[in-house]
Amino acid sequence: MPFLSKKLILCFSIVSFYFLSFNCARAQVAMTDTTKSIPEPENMDVFAESLDSLVNMWYMSTNPGLVVDTIYDDFIAEGNKTSDSVYIERLNNIVSPFELNYNNHVKAYINLYTQKRREQVESMLGLSAYYFPMFEQALDAYGLPLELKYLPVIESALNPRAFSRAGASGLWQFMYYTGKQYGLNINSYVDERRDPHKSTLAAVKFLSDLYDIYGDWQLVIAAYNCGPGNVNRAIRRSGGKRNFWEIFYLLPRETRGYVPAFIAATYTFIYHKEHNIIPKAAKLPLATDTVMISKPLHFSQVAEMLDMPVDIIRHLNPQYRKDIIPAQKESYPLRLAFDRSTTFATLEDSIYTHNREKYFTSNQLVVKPGSSSGSSFSPPPGKEKIYYTVKSGDVVGLIADWFDVYSSSLRYWNNIRRNMIRVGQKLAIFVDKDKVDYYKSIARQKSGYSAPSSQQLASASEDGDYIYHTVGRGDSVWSIAREYPGVSDSDILRLNNISNAQKIKPGQRLKIKPKS
Repeated sequence: MPFLSKKLILCFSIVSFYFLSFNCARAQVAMTDTTKSIPEPENMDVFAESLDSLVNMWYMSTNPGLVVDTIYDDFIAEGNKTSDSVYIERLNNIVSPFELNYNNHVKAYINLYTQKRREQVESMLGLSAYYFPMFEQALDAYGLPLELKYLPVIESALNPRAFSRAGASGLWQFMYYTGKQYGLNINSYVDERRDPHKSTLAAVKFLSDLYDIYGDWQLVIAAYNCGPGNVNRAIRRSGGKRNFWEIFYLLPRETRGYVPAFIAATYTFIYHKEHNIIPKAAKLPLATDTVMISKPLHFSQVAEMLDMPVDIIRHLNPQYRKDIIPAQKESYPLRLAFDRSTTFATLEDSIYTHNREKYFTSNQLVVKPGSSSGSSFSPPPGKEKIYYTVKSGDVVGLIADWFDVYSSSLRYWNNIRRNMIRVGQKLAIFVDKDKVDYYKSIARQKSGYSAPSSQQLASASEDGDYIYHTVGRGDSVWSIAREYPGVSDSDILRLNNISNAQKIKPGQRLKIKPKS
């Protein structure tokens, strides 16, 4: 009995020791990490669906035909075995003014980015090559942490056209009144919340103001998401605590996942190679420049004159809601690829007048219609119109070189599509006024035209009351008319009852004019 009592006492002591040790360990964990007991995020599915939608709206539209790759299944399965200690070590190795905590909540978002939504992350990594440099430049100018560039990743998935159910818009998801407060112009034609450059500057100012209030970056990020009012209310209800994790349950549900998502995004973008996540390049030019627009302009005018897809113009200038730059009383910026911006400067007057009646006759924007396109186009200042007749073997690029003009200008002046020109076609060309005679001689030389001679008129014959002409290879109604002084192409069409000038063919006999 005494022996049994001693054994019972020993067992009780051992159990008590482990019980006390377990509770001490729990207490120590609670002191070092207040979030181990936080459950999985309640809105993870909603967040994942939103991420899919935002990336697909933006990235997939710039990469038509993109096929999602499924070769990573084995790697994803292996990724589930990544230990917490590895995540903790990697987060600790990031040099940052942010406190990059690790807990179940953060882990859930890391798994979302690195495993469940790998393809979307690869797309955003591709877009980051375009957007992150402008974010970093603005953040650096205000002395803010460069890690804040990851905020638009969780705000908009780097989609400048993102629009939330609550009414927030753009890369940085500004609400209407906050955007106006920070100087962003918002009207029927322009929403600068969607302007990557201007909205970034506004966001940097807003973040700087928030840091002046809280002096803690996790609270700043939370306030950016739900507003200072909600954060202040949570602080008051907590009895004045100013630690994000201590006021966690007093914040709106969406904001509870916001800071963990930010930490996870920071981790994923820095360690994406360790998870075999490869950036998918976005079809956006990295070298861009801005031209100032002083008259109302439609994106299609620019696209047609610069021979570029209108979608690229939209992606580079998402702030314009209706493809219209409403520059009536003030100038507006137009961002283009660097090489296109220099071409724009050369063709600016032509671009403004191109198809103007087509794009500005509606009530969307009241603009005085300009000149129509084609050969009736009014000469730019200091220019005069001459003509060149296309001969066999001519191409648009060569003709443009002969007259020292851009191929795009020549196509525009003559409504040329796909560089298609035909023998005998009369092309209008605008040249310097002080060099008109020189370029006219070039036109005669290159087209092989000179004043009509008896040899050139050999194909003409007199029959009855009319002079006739037998159509040769390469002839057009217009080129034939030029061989007979006082005769126009319309005269020939009328005399021969021809409604379509394209239908004449070699060997055909045409009435030219009555005998005098």
